[in-house]
Amino acid sequence: MRYEEFLFEAYHYTPTNNFLSLIYRFRDGPRFEEKLFFDFPPRRLSAEAEIVLDRIFRLVFLLSGVSYYKAFVPQTLRCEAFVLDRDTAEFLQKFYQKGLAEFAWRNRLSLADHCRFEWEPGTTPPPPLAIALPRRSCVPVGGGKDSIVSLECLKASGEDLLLFTLGDAVPIAACIAAAGLPFIRVRRQLDPALFALNANGALNGHVPITGILSAIVLACAALAGFDTIVMSNEHSANAPNLTVGGVGINHQHSKSLEFEQDFSEYVAHHITPSIAYFSLLRPLSEIEIARRFARHPQYFDSFRSCNTAFRQSVAERGRHWCCNCPKCRFVFLALAPFVPKKRLIGIFGCNMLADESQTEGFAELCGLRQHKPFECVGEVAESTAVATLLARDPDWRDDAVIRRLHMAFPVLRDGEPSQFHALLTARHPHRVPQRFLAMLDADS
Repeated sequence: MRYEEFLFEAYHYTPTNNFLSLIYRFRDGPRFEEKLFFDFPPRRLSAEAEIVLDRIFRLVFLLSGVSYYKAFVPQTLRCEAFVLDRDTAEFLQKFYQKGLAEFAWRNRLSLADHCRFEWEPGTTPPPPLAIALPRRSCVPVGGGKDSIVSLECLKASGEDLLLFTLGDAVPIAACIAAAGLPFIRVRRQLDPALFALNANGALNGHVPITGILSAIVLACAALAGFDTIVMSNEHSANAPNLTVGGVGINHQHSKSLEFEQDFSEYVAHHITPSIAYFSLLRPLSEIEIARRFARHPQYFDSFRSCNTAFRQSVAERGRHWCCNCPKCRFVFLALAPFVPKKRLIGIFGCNMLADESQTEGFAELCGLRQHKPFECVGEVAESTAVATLLARDPDWRDDAVIRRLHMAFPVLRDGEPSQFHALLTARHPHRVPQRFLAMLDADS
């Protein structure tokens, strides 16, 4: 089935129950309604804050559409709810094209002549509007180690802190409970018609969910009252998983510094300059983040990065680490130098490095196969440095995976411990404000 155009039909916010409806359709095709439930009492808004909130809802509306657009990927997209200006259309086209690059590669599509947003020549967007917000930071919690490192760093510095969760997955709720901090929650309800289309053969695949989440948290800043959004995206999110025809395909595009810059500039120039957005962990490697996380054992039995815990269907969600996916392998590998072996095995329920059948998966992490897995995992250099280190560690060197990797690949045998230690001290490009950078350094 082909459709010529994807349409952004309407969005509606109901203040009485803090509910946002997003409506989309394909021209002469299926129609969808997505629902967002803001599960907290909104604060009283000034006239200026209401204007800003509406602008943010428009951004949520435009970014969230990617989940439905991907079912048939027509060339053009048109907003019926309001007129788009050129800057907005260009921002959206880049978000859709780069955010759907993995999806396109897996489905053997080219997006070169797609994701074209129609805009009205001569349309001048209104200037950004400053609003009064409390001096408070919000950390989105995803249930993994990274957001825990961020929130514990800010908590140790005495920062006025609020946590955010999108959905109610068990690991997220457990980490929030362990943190002991106030939190707000938003529930995102995708239209069931989308799943029916997918079951009947519509295109499906990865979407830039962190970009959507970022816009939703932005709305919460106005509704709940905070002026800083502290993300937990590390340096390795910038690295593409694969390069095809000179173009990088990055599973984590909406976690990258490039997206962070684009999103921040769009918000500051078109919505409001009053809300800061940055990633606290951008200066750090995944391995340094793992080292810092290992200092917080109160989360060891709560956190989880395995995707099985976050499936759309609650009935299909895993209740533990699956121990057979790239994310499980990478987190196990990253923590191995810092968490006692017995305790690490207790967290996961098994020793993945002793399971010879996992060798191929760990080889992928180390860049010894075609490309890095399409998952939120660290850079190849990080995995190879840890594998090299563990081969010299009496606790790990005799485990089947480590032994086989070092027998098969000279690049690991020839590695130096200095490569691992460099990961703990490197400072990568970032947008962290000086005040927060001082907190990050104090927590080192």
